[in-house]
Amino acid sequence: MRVSVIAMVPFAIALAAVTGSATAFAEGDGPSVSILVLKEHGVGSPALAQPYLDKFVALAAELNDWPSAKGEYYVSRSAAEAFIGAQHPHYGILSLAAFLGLKDKYHLEIIGQVAVSLVGGRQYSIISQSAPDLAGCKGKTLASDHADDVRFIERVVARNEFKLSEFTMMQTQRPLQTIKKVLNGEAVCALIDDAQLAELPHLDGASGVHTVWQGAQLPPMAVVAFPAAPATERKRFEDNLSKVCADDSHGACGEVGIVSLSATRGEDYAAALAAYGH
Repeated sequence: MRVSVIAMVPFAIALAAVTGSATAFAEGDGPSVSILVLKEHGVGSPALAQPYLDKFVALAAELNDWPSAKGEYYVSRSAAEAFIGAQHPHYGILSLAAFLGLKDKYHLEIIGQVAVSLVGGRQYSIISQSAPDLAGCKGKTLASDHADDVRFIERVVARNEFKLSEFTMMQTQRPLQTIKKVLNGEAVCALIDDAQLAELPHLDGASGVHTVWQGAQLPPMAVVAFPAAPATERKRFEDNLSKVCADDSHGACGEVGIVSLSATRGEDYAAALAAYGH
């Protein structure tokens, strides 16, 4: 499954790319710093990504003089919330919908952003074989594996250009499954993200599929601080974020899919926050 490979691996390996020679968790005396990575609608097994996250956490601990650190990678918000409740993480790297949905509940503050190519979630489209435009999809079957967060889709993705209640929704579980519902005629239209759209030309029978609607470009995954992070520790972590790929003389960050990793006060997220209702 080509989507599984390109949608999961670049982000997982991107974490590995910033590790240098670090190969394990940092361990020592003192409080442990926990880091949560939540990529909703990620494909593949979190177990595949976990070793790369381990290395990222080890590097972060070394750069910031943390006595010990640990991290967990999740693709489910409910599983991530269980981790938050049990481990009280200091930092997180969250996909946009997850950040918007959890921001107020956990008092999250943006300190950075990480843009990774081919992971998806930066732009959404509606595709069809038979409908000429968005109006032609309304009242018809719309397949999607992204429709579980109605508020995010309607307010942030669609910006009120459509509501999911205007379609007969067909919930799918996997990225390729969503597209295939259109290819085999089970669905008239499909709501997909940019990673799925990039796969469309590679699928048999997709030559007649076209985009009938496309949303605006959205900000990348957010690096956030939880209230558990002490101010001094947080400031140092934030300052070090922009250094990771700043001197990428061998192109390692680009080769593994990192577009950018930088500190930010959240200006790039203002429109999404406003649209969501924060």
